[in-house]
Amino acid sequence: MCKPRALSGGRPPAVLQRARRGTVLAEASVFSDQYHCDAVAAMATEVVLVAIGEIQRLLNEDHVFALEWSRHLSNELQHTRKRAEILALRTVAARLDGWLTWSDGDLPPKGEWRRLAEEIAVSPEALYREISRRRD
Repeated sequence: MCKPRALSGGRPPAVLQRARRGTVLAEASVFSDQYHCDAVAAMATEVVLVAIGEIQRLLNEDHVFALEWSRHLSNELQHTRKRAEILALRTVAARLDGWLTWSDGDLPPKGEWRRLAEEIAVSPEALYREISRRRD
């Protein structure tokens, strides 16, 4: 997870990115002197470090890489906008509806509901109640 370092105002910081296998982290640091988020591993994790200079060189010299990088950034921006839209909704029901709309209408397996609650910024208990209400 990438969480911002500042501006949390005493609240837990928002999760800005949820990394999975193959995810690129810290893209914003390619053109920045320092990165503004902390990566937090929720489980045993293996990462590969790539020097910023190497990324910049590839962007300048390799058109295929530059196109794939642009595609990746576009996908990340779309995902971030989706999260922002969902988090702007006020109720658990509305947030779950928003998440389901973006996720083809399918809930994740029950073992992943806690992660879903965190993703839509509601308590696990509130999410469980909402799912139970819909099943009745």
